[in-house]
This record gives sequence, C-alpha cells and structure tokens, in this order.
Amino acid sequence: MEISAAGRLEVRITVADVGKRVSVRRLSEPGVAGEKFTDTVGVLTSWDDGVLRITRKSGESVRVPESALVAGKVVPSAPARRRGPAASYEELARVAARAWRPVESERLGEWELRAAAGFTRRANSVLPLGDPGMPLDEALTAVRRWYAERGLPAYVQTATGAEGTQEPLCAELERRGWVREVTAEVWTGGVAQVADLSEGTGVVLSREADEAWLARYQRKGVSEVALRVLADGPSVWFATVPGADPAAPAAIGRCVVDGRWASFAAVEVDPAQRRRGLATAVMAALARRALDEGASAAWLQVETDNAGARALYAGMGFAAHHAYHHYREPASAGTDR
Repeated sequence: MEISAAGRLEVRITVADVGKRVSVRRLSEPGVAGEKFTDTVGVLTSWDDGVLRITRKSGESVRVPESALVAGKVVPSAPARRRGPAASYEELARVAARAWRPVESERLGEWELRAAAGFTRRANSVLPLGDPGMPLDEALTAVRRWYAERGLPAYVQTATGAEGTQEPLCAELERRGWVREVTAEVWTGGVAQVADLSEGTGVVLSREADEAWLARYQRKGVSEVALRVLADGPSVWFATVPGADPAAPAAIGRCVVDGRWASFAAVEVDPAQRRRGLATAVMAALARRALDEGASAAWLQVETDNAGARALYAGMGFAAHHAYHHYREPASAGTDR
C-alpha cells in the first residue's frame, strides 16, 4: 500500500486507471469476523457510481465500494513465472484453438465465431482475440444472432490471470448479464520432462481414434461432428493402452503437435486400473512422439476442482499459465464443455 511521508495510507488510483493492475485495501464488511481490512490485487475493470470492480487472477470479480477504500495503487504486471516455457496468452490461445477446431467458423473483425453442433463449449464459442470491428453491444448482438441461426446458445471464451488476458471484457460481459458457467486453467510444461517419466511400454499410438479408443472416451455416443473435431489439428496422435477386454482399453490419450507446442487431452484411465501409472505412460509415449516432431513445450487444460489431475500434472512439471472461462448469453441453455 502507498504510505505518505506522514505515515498515512493513501489512495493513489483514479477512474483513469481502469484497465490497469492495482492493489487496494478496503474496510472489511460490517459483521465479518477477523481482520479490519481486506486487500485485493487484480485488474481494475470498472469504477462507476461509487463502486470499483476488480477482477482477480482467478477471474473472480470483487466489488469494492469507494467509501470503503482505504488505500490503493497501480502495481506492475505479475512477475514472469519460473516454471514452464515462456508464452504469451495470445500465442497459447491460438495454439489451443488449432488443437480443437470447430466444424464451422466465421470472422467478426478479429473475433472468431466457432460452431460444431454443440460438441463442447470450446468448439462452440467466440474466441475474442482483438477488436470485433464494432461497438461491443453490436458485436454481442451479432454473436447471438449467429449462434441462434445454428440452434445454439451463444458463448464467449475469455481468459484472466496473465499478461494480455481479458479481465475488462469479462467485466463488460457480466455487466450485460452474461453468465460464467465454466472456469478451468491452461497449464504449461516441458515435453522432454514428460517424455522421461515413463518408458510407455504397451502404449499404442495411432493417427485415428478407433472404436476401442472411443469406447473409453468419456463422451459417450460420439457423433460424426465430434469425430471431425477430435481428428482435426496440425498433427494429431491417439494413444491406447489395451486392456484385458480388447473393446475396453485400460487408458487413452490425445496429443496435437503444432510447431514447438504439444497439447495433451482426453487422458482417461479405466477406474479399475487407476494408480498404476497408466496416465503417465500414455503422456510419456505421446511426448516422445511430439519430441520426434520437434515440439519442446507442452500445454493442457485442467478443471479448477480436479485435485487428482492437478496433482498429477504438477508432478510432471506443469504449472498454471492462465485461467479461462466460458460466458453464456443471458437466459439461454447450456451445452457440455
């Protein structure tokens, strides 16, 4: 906090600092036990009608009444992470989009509208990297119309917690009643480190997802559209660990190699075969293939409440890069992520 020469806390932020990363101290809400003050660090996304809204790294929006503000200042961007390969948010967002391509897409300025008959939010949401070429309200109206024409609810995928992410857009969507349905994280790590974790004995790699692979995949009744999404990408590989029943693999995984990046997804293990290192074996085998194709950096997506997966990936050297969210248009139905 900023402290004056006289030893007093000072508020050194104004409305002009909207969009900047700030640290503020406010009086705790009446009736709340514990500390007298509460500190918040994040992006100042609005300051209207005597209320500040600050978006934290996690994407949480914090409301701070101006009357409760005790101190505040603009602070530098979060320091560079010590773990994981260097990467900007935009680079990762574009790589992630190429690894999970929609069946149909259309440009709205620098935004990309994506659709795949409702198979996952990622393939059925707007990727807003840049300017839509029109005021936000007009852009959102165009987005809702485009998805309505396809019988789909409109979703906007956003990110928070890294340089260049979209805290202000999140705040504007929330202001307009858009509902955040899903928050997950993108983690990054090194391909070689994953490849060295296991010999990957018994892992079979293929360019196609066969019936056995699909039988283990968590999304049952996979459609032709889903198969197109799964099979598309710069260089796609599927891994299978055969089980006692040829029709039911013990474990599966998917990897997409795209330049220096390798993405890991759909790593699933038969519940009866867990804690035997099969997930590690699958990822190690895919990582070795990615190394052969020139990849050095890896990324994956993990749910914020999946403690088991987070522990597994942290042990492999992965660390969180940014959080991502899907916002659904007001008063519309959802689809599976």
